[in-house]
Amino acid sequence: MTIKHAPLSPRLSIYRWSSGMLASIAHRASGVVLVLFVPIYLWLLHAMTGSPQDFNAAVGLLHTPLGRLGLWLASVALVYHFCNGIRFLCLDGGWGESPATMRATASLVIGIAGFSALVLGVLLW
Repeated sequence: MTIKHAPLSPRLSIYRWSSGMLASIAHRASGVVLVLFVPIYLWLLHAMTGSPQDFNAAVGLLHTPLGRLGLWLASVALVYHFCNGIRFLCLDGGWGESPATMRATASLVIGIAGFSALVLGVLLW
């Protein structure tokens, strides 16, 4: 009786990175960032509807460099996740399934996220 070994999956080093791969990985990463910020969102909501002291503490935190960085990160993740989510909905609907269109829309979404990151960075700092 011979034992057949299943083939090993290919290593990442043989793949050529494309904008579609980057867009897919970044979509998952932005989703993780948004989920990790949920407790902070809830704390901010509680502070905004609570006492004036809680509100002032929340505003004070948002005006620190760490608070601005967190706000920038969450905002960029939200913009990217929203835009790429619309792209994925269109792909699920059957629009733009050709490889060239998928690469172009992935590049467009990455470009929009980069532009929004710059604009939000200028506005927050």
